[in-house]
Amino acid sequence: MSKVLLVNGSSRQEGNTSVALAEVAAALEGHGIETETMWLGNKPVNDCIACGKCAELGGKCAIDNDVVNELIAKAAQADGFVFGTPVYYAHPSGRILCALDRAFYAGGAAFRHKPGAAVAVARRGGTTASFDVLNKYFTICEMPVVSSTYWNNVHGRLPGEAAQDAEGLQTMRNIGQNMAWLLKCIEAGKAAGIDVPVAERGQMTNYIR
Repeated sequence: MSKVLLVNGSSRQEGNTSVALAEVAAALEGHGIETETMWLGNKPVNDCIACGKCAELGGKCAIDNDVVNELIAKAAQADGFVFGTPVYYAHPSGRILCALDRAFYAGGAAFRHKPGAAVAVARRGGTTASFDVLNKYFTICEMPVVSSTYWNNVHGRLPGEAAQDAEGLQTMRNIGQNMAWLLKCIEAGKAAGIDVPVAERGQMTNYIR
């Protein structure tokens, strides 16, 4: 059975971002896909300090006092990902950006060639800018990007308001449907002996490990 890890980058564990992610998870589970939601918490997450020590640690970050190494470990056991964030000043939360910067740089192998989707939740504007930022993690790590029937956003400010955005929730369900379909296609490809490609690395100066 395939498994999708949903990452909640909101400071509020049960806020509107969780409403959006729960809708994706329900659609995935309806197709027999196992899901796990990881809340990044509301404690500080360190930014990357460019120490380079992760190259010596075999897929772990040298900073080991927050959630990032736990995220890498969970990612290694997952087959797909959904990253959810609230919108702060037209960009994702600093928490999810710090976590993903370090997780992808230190532990990129845990994500490579696995499908991903980004979800942004806002009162009104800034969702497409945040959506764009999160999608770049996928494209630098050779990950298929899971789309929906609209940009992957939900609107809501006060707790529970996201549940009133009918079109946004429909978009979330369609992410789940498309993710489930793609995961099944990948499994069928593996069963048919189709291997993932091996990328050229010689000219790349800032690749993901």
